[in-house]
Amino acid sequence: MDNVGLDSPLQLPVLPLRDVVVFPHMVVPLFVGRQRSVAALEAAFQRPNKDIILVAQTNARTNEPGAEDLYPIACIGSVVQVLRLPDGTVKVSVEGRRRVSIERWVEGMPFLCAEVSPLEHEGESEDVVALDELATQLRAAFENYARINLRIPPEIAAAVTAIEDPSQLADTVTAHMGLKVAERQQLLAVASVAPRIARLLEFIIAETEVANVERKIRRKVGGPQQAEGGEGEMAEADEFKNELDELVKQIEETKLSEEARGRLDRELRKLKMMNPMSAEAGVIRTYIDWVLSLPWDVFTEDTLDIVEAQRILDEDHYGLEKAKERIVEYLAVQKLTGHTVKGPILCLVGPPGVGKTSLGKSVARATGRKFVRLSLGGVRDEAEIRGHRRTYVGALPGKIIHAIKKAGTCNPVMLLDEVDKMSADFRGDPSSALLEVLDPEQNDGFVDHYLDLDYDLSRILFVTTANFLNAIPIPLKDRLEIIELGGYTEFDKMQIARQFLVPRQIRDNGLGDLKVKFDDDALRKLIRGYTREAGVRSLERQIGAVCRKLATEYLTSKRPRKRFKVTDAKAVKLLGPEKYHDTDTERSDRVGVCNGLAVTAWGGDLLLAEVTVVPGKGKLTFTGKLGDVMQESVQAAMSYVRSRAPQLGLGKEFYQLVDMHVHFPEGAIPKDGPSAGIAIATALVSALTRLPVRHDVAMTGEITLRGRVLAIGGLKEKCIAAHRAGIKKVLAPKENKRDLQDVPEEVQAALEIVWVDHVDTALRNALALDEPASFLADPAGFERDYLGIYTDSEGVATKH
Repeated sequence: MDNVGLDSPLQLPVLPLRDVVVFPHMVVPLFVGRQRSVAALEAAFQRPNKDIILVAQTNARTNEPGAEDLYPIACIGSVVQVLRLPDGTVKVSVEGRRRVSIERWVEGMPFLCAEVSPLEHEGESEDVVALDELATQLRAAFENYARINLRIPPEIAAAVTAIEDPSQLADTVTAHMGLKVAERQQLLAVASVAPRIARLLEFIIAETEVANVERKIRRKVGGPQQAEGGEGEMAEADEFKNELDELVKQIEETKLSEEARGRLDRELRKLKMMNPMSAEAGVIRTYIDWVLSLPWDVFTEDTLDIVEAQRILDEDHYGLEKAKERIVEYLAVQKLTGHTVKGPILCLVGPPGVGKTSLGKSVARATGRKFVRLSLGGVRDEAEIRGHRRTYVGALPGKIIHAIKKAGTCNPVMLLDEVDKMSADFRGDPSSALLEVLDPEQNDGFVDHYLDLDYDLSRILFVTTANFLNAIPIPLKDRLEIIELGGYTEFDKMQIARQFLVPRQIRDNGLGDLKVKFDDDALRKLIRGYTREAGVRSLERQIGAVCRKLATEYLTSKRPRKRFKVTDAKAVKLLGPEKYHDTDTERSDRVGVCNGLAVTAWGGDLLLAEVTVVPGKGKLTFTGKLGDVMQESVQAAMSYVRSRAPQLGLGKEFYQLVDMHVHFPEGAIPKDGPSAGIAIATALVSALTRLPVRHDVAMTGEITLRGRVLAIGGLKEKCIAAHRAGIKKVLAPKENKRDLQDVPEEVQAALEIVWVDHVDTALRNALALDEPASFLADPAGFERDYLGIYTDSEGVATKH
């Protein structure tokens, strides 16, 4: 329907039809003699698309039908050809386009006119696999019907069954069936394809049985028809017998488990006793085909060359050393033991774009196995994993069995993508169904509800991926060996861009015959100014955008060049202003402003903590869209500062005379986590003591009420962010010293990393002090005037 365009109700002329129901994709010749109908045709012929509503009459004998004499569901068609005959009758050819619903009738016209709206089509959301199965059944049923119905020529039957679109197939089959007007209208009113095919199958089966009965009656009566009918029946019986013989041969030749062979033998015995056109026979035949199509004893021979596997992994992926090391270990053990290792299932956890899915493909390439990928994002129904029971109409196996059939072997590499995106509803919990699939101790007898047979999954190499570890259910996580993939450093991204992304985009955008070079400054500009991510997907898109613009420039230039050098200035010119700017550090030491470090979905980032103090009554305010944990960090930091008031030179009740406001800029971005505690405490102390914080120092760490600094996560990403922002010194929890090996060497060389276990140590390193050693060591007699507050020799705060 490319030119009907019924996005809103449309008024069109109406052509009532006697004993005819027009379907989409159907061309029908009509003879029109009624005056109002001729007027409707003339009006339609004047329209740009020659659209007209084709609607069947409920009673063919009515000469002047009104709204009450017509069905509410019709078909929009277009007038293809009009020929006026000498007797005043008009011969017209119309082509059906789309199902519509008549909303209201328009009065005051010389012909019938109605306002229509499209009949909603749910085909886009229907199960494609189930729809293909139904379409296959429909083709088989129509072929059988055409063989016993002499009114349908063989060439017509062949043309109809060759139609691939299930909706068009159903409508075309309906057009060639000898159905009553009411039955045809019933099928026209069904917009969804699957229910329409299911109802049409019922009609075909009924019509076929009637035709069979008529043939038997003719044979008993005798005559020429008897021999003819007998030959037809014998041919049909022979064909069905040949199909059964073929199934018997396949069952004998296929290597099946004993359970599967016994089940198929029983199903085959039932099939032999059934009418081949009955619905139950179709269900059994589909089941047998599914069992026979699975690889019960077909294996791919592993190419377990460990050195070659390591080379392939290094060739396909830069970095990801831990993941590649664990995969090589798995393959090495498998080679030594000579069989598939019943070990933990690998789960690659990391931000988008770091290479989790492509790593699974490399594993298959390194082992010489087939590769299949299952996307579990958005899966809510347990039956999508385990399959539907055969008691349901249109039942099919689950995703696991579908993937094995697609692979064609019993030992593929199966990537279960996005296991953290599954969710549960009233149809069950799909993550619970995965427990049996991913448990090496029990997946050798996995039972799909549709097959109802034990199938061995233990030879499959499962690899799972996820973006967020906390989103994986705990029982499922217990069966997985977690390998965390951190974000790439800027150095990593530069190497990946040079080795992989730039050559691929030059080739994919047709620039292979030209000399295109991206210099380092251009790649650095794309990484810093146009992408903010842990992976490299956006970076590849930006490189591709530059290549496309170069291709356009080459083809539109009057003097095309063969060489292109992309500099940072050229990249900005082609892509426009930069989208992102790194959080800048302060250019000088500031009071109440401290550099914190955080990990986001795009990797590490600098997080400023700002504190201001004004006269008040002790109110503590925190803003910046902080989560519950971060709000608790602010309160813990404030309690620590109050407990250390004498050592900081503050009055014991200083907090009752001032209001404090803690703010984190970029307030639209949600922030949470405990690791900003040390930065908040430092900013509070700086604002209260009026001592500035060094602008070239950044810090991370959770604090307790006693001032202890606890370990944090993401040290690598945070150090990379500090290095990128020009920080000279990073304060990190002493407990995280063991994570230093994950920080790239070039980052370690550029940073001074100070390991702290107490806030006092952090303050000595962060505050701009003339004598760092004396600060916090001897607070006796330390007095300070601040916003009208000062302390006496006893340390009691009084108003100035």
